[in-house]
Amino acid sequence: MEHALSTRALSRRFRGGQGVHDLDLSVPAGAIYGFLGPNGAGKTTTIRLLLGLLRPDAGEVHLLGEPLTPRHRGALARVGALVEHPSLYPHLDGRANLEVTRRLLGLPASRVDEVLERIGLAGDAHRRVRDYSLGMRQRLGIGLALLGRPKLLVLDEPGNGLDPAGTQDLRRFLRQLVAEEGLTLFLSSHQLGEIDQLASHVGVLDRGRLRFQGTLAQLRERARPALLLRCDSPARAMRVLIEAGEDPALAEGHALRLTPRLPAAEINRRLVANGIGIQHLALEPVTLESLFFELTAPAARGVAA
Repeated sequence: MEHALSTRALSRRFRGGQGVHDLDLSVPAGAIYGFLGPNGAGKTTTIRLLLGLLRPDAGEVHLLGEPLTPRHRGALARVGALVEHPSLYPHLDGRANLEVTRRLLGLPASRVDEVLERIGLAGDAHRRVRDYSLGMRQRLGIGLALLGRPKLLVLDEPGNGLDPAGTQDLRRFLRQLVAEEGLTLFLSSHQLGEIDQLASHVGVLDRGRLRFQGTLAQLRERARPALLLRCDSPARAMRVLIEAGEDPALAEGHALRLTPRLPAAEINRRLVANGIGIQHLALEPVTLESLFFELTAPAARGVAA
């Protein structure tokens, strides 16, 4: 199986033009796929379409090599999902929460202990969920999704509300889960740092349209690093750079920032030749944040700013 999840021209429209439009997702088997986009981009709508919770207006969904249609939903038995907040019974303990779903699925009783061990809550299984931290509740919600031994795990914003320590803990847990269980993880998030440190592949969604899809390395290859310049005469430096065919812009602290066409050494030579003293000249590293804003800027989607 080459792809654990794929769609073709998947669309669902709502009043006002909102929704998702012509999505062609390709999630390789065994990947951690970061589905990235700002709030309101259509991430949760897409996930509901992938899980059969919404009917598309057009397009196709394939899960684990099988088509998902109203008459063919068998593949969903091998998919685990946590959409938005986990549905938990706060007055019951962790074990009882898992036991309810275990009985509904008709799984052996031993599966509850296996999942509690997997999610690191075996020692807290007797505590009521209302006394759990947010991170523990997220783990328990993921445990519910793992009960049926899924081959594809779909998580919608699992890091929402977690503090930095909780986010780091969740990241380690998910990475270990994918490695040891051999599953594919489809992870929706608006947190750039979370995706940057966890995902092997990424899709960038904005206003219901897929702006990029590929590996993180391929995403970074799209962008040229910016050159940050600090000198003793920014105004004169800007004139020299414009005459050289560059397009500099003012940055914080009276610095200049540009995406250079000329090599940095040549820019330095021209500025020095014009009597401009250079204090700082360096290429800035390309970050996922800068790439994300580049892809979702009005110019990138053909909208007038």
